[in-house]
Amino acid sequence: MSIASGTRGRHLTRRLVQLYAGLTLYGISSALLVLAGLGLEPWGVLHQGLAERTGLTIGVVSIVVGAVVLLLWIPIRQRPGLGTVSNVFVIGLAMDGTLALVPEIHGLPARIALLALGIVLNGVATGLYIAARFGPGPRDGLMTGLHRLTGRSIRLTRTLIEIAVVTTGFLLGGSVGVGTVLYALSIGPLAQFFLRFFAVPEATAGGATRSATGAAPGDAADADPEATTGGAPGATPEPGAVDAAVAPASPEGAILRR
Repeated sequence: MSIASGTRGRHLTRRLVQLYAGLTLYGISSALLVLAGLGLEPWGVLHQGLAERTGLTIGVVSIVVGAVVLLLWIPIRQRPGLGTVSNVFVIGLAMDGTLALVPEIHGLPARIALLALGIVLNGVATGLYIAARFGPGPRDGLMTGLHRLTGRSIRLTRTLIEIAVVTTGFLLGGSVGVGTVLYALSIGPLAQFFLRFFAVPEATAGGATRSATGAAPGDAADADPEATTGGAPGATPEPGAVDAAVAPASPEGAILRR
C-alpha cells in the first residue's frame, strides 16, 4: 500500500477518524501502562529503557525508534501507508501528552486498575486503527516483511523479534513485570474483538462487501494457513462485520497473530 492509495474509497471520513482516534488512544493507553508501573508491552520496554539511558522522553524515543524501524522497510521492500507514517508520530506525542497531564498513581489497587484499563484501551485502539485500513504500523510491517522475506511464520517472526526487544529493553532498564505477561496474553483476543467491532465495510467493483482488512470473504484460508481463528470459509459477512479468519491474514493484522 502506498501512502496515497489508502486515501480513496468509501467511508473515507470515518476511516480517517478511526485511524487518528486509534493512534491517539494507543499512545494514551501506553502511557497508562507506564504510570501503572507493573510492566510494559514489549516495544514499550525497549522505549522506556532507551529513555532511561538517553534522557529523552519515552514518547520521543518511540518516535525515533518508529522512524528507524520504518527505514528498515526499505531493504525488505515494504510499502508504507498513511497509517504507517502517522503511527510514528501520533503515538509518541499522545504518550508524552498523557504523561504530562496525568499525575503519578500510588497504591497497588489503583495501579492494577490502571494496568487493566491500559490493556483494554490498547485493544480498542488497535482495533480502531487496523480497521481503518491505512497500512500497518512500522513494527508490525517489519514483522510481516521479514515473514515474507524469510518464509518463517508470522508467529515465529513476531516472537523472536519481541523476545529480542524485551530483552534489550530490560537490560537498558525498561520495566518488565506482570503487566508484560498480561498484555501478551490478552492483546490478541482484545484486538480481534474490537477489529470486528470497528470494521468498515468496503464494496468491490462487483458489489460484494469486503472486510475491514480489504480481503474478500473466503480469501483468508488461501492467504495464510495459520489464519483459521474462526468463521466459515466463503461466508459473506454482514455489513460492518469481519470474519475472524480474515483479520490475521492481512499485514495490518500482524498484531493479532500470537
